[in-house]
Amino acid sequence: MNDIIPTGGFAPLDAFGTAPRAPLSRRAKAAIVVRLLLNEGADLPIEDLPEDLQISLTQQMGSMRSVDRDTLGAVISEFAEELDSVGLSFPNGIGAALDVLDGKISHQTAARLRKEAGVRMAGDPWARIGELDAEKLLPVLQNESVEVAAVMLSKLKVSTAADLLGRLPGPHARRITYAVSLTSAVTPDAVDRIGLSLAMQLDDQPQRAFESDPVERVGAILNSSTTLTRDDVLEGLDETDQGFANAVRKAIFTFANIPARIAPRDLPRVLREIDQARLVLALAGAEAAGYAASRDFILENMSARMADQLREEIAEAGKVKPAEAEEAMSEIVGAIREMEARGDLMLLSDEPEEDG
Repeated sequence: MNDIIPTGGFAPLDAFGTAPRAPLSRRAKAAIVVRLLLNEGADLPIEDLPEDLQISLTQQMGSMRSVDRDTLGAVISEFAEELDSVGLSFPNGIGAALDVLDGKISHQTAARLRKEAGVRMAGDPWARIGELDAEKLLPVLQNESVEVAAVMLSKLKVSTAADLLGRLPGPHARRITYAVSLTSAVTPDAVDRIGLSLAMQLDDQPQRAFESDPVERVGAILNSSTTLTRDDVLEGLDETDQGFANAVRKAIFTFANIPARIAPRDLPRVLREIDQARLVLALAGAEAAGYAASRDFILENMSARMADQLREEIAEAGKVKPAEAEEAMSEIVGAIREMEARGDLMLLSDEPEEDG
């Protein structure tokens, strides 16, 4: 707003309907332009102006009464001429420059510049914090004081706050819960400062070379490996780090996992994604590979007519080469994974349910 305030001075005019006419000040011209734009329904970001300019503008508008048509026309004419003469404008300050370059420079560079210049990040920090999952928020909650943790829980969605509280040790969770009862006197400014501090803390993380964690990466690799390679690697991981090996096993989805992780009602949709010739080849070699349960699950959860047709084709195929059968099984697993990635399929958890 302050970038477009006219600076020139045309012929003396009377902005108050009294004589003699006196030259309009820059503040008076700005007040006239703002008043006209507001009358026309314009949404002016006046709150983005520095506080002293907001005060000055308000005081100027409060001191003026009426402006004649000639004065209004002259002010608007001068304002329009100044706008027309502007060829290119740049953002005012490092904060505005970073907003313009958002997404064009690296996140790490932007965070560093904001920190060095003492510039707050754009937008509501609590909105950004609320988008993070519990895994990222939990370390912050554990390391902050109970007072800050109480404010943080109060600003998060109820479901997220409940999830975080359930992950904390009982005594710590009770202290934070009690601190929530003491937040009624916290000012909006304090909440905003806490949000900014937490958002900067969450942003100040070392850059990761990989988007997925090691368990997901190893699981994806072993999903596409042969059974012999997969079993050998998992056996070696058991000897080196059994906890990591168990986590990788949970991340792996193979032909053997089909009965446990695909709901019977979803199987027809899965089969529509698979070439029938490849399905026959996989089912024909399933028993020899130790996957008879997966074969039976597939045949039992389709129409009787289609199941009978597949059984006939499996019998005609006879004994198939193990390598060809495993390749066909891998294609079926790949199709299932692609459906999951697209959101077309929800795999079931293979963890046993706890008795309630």
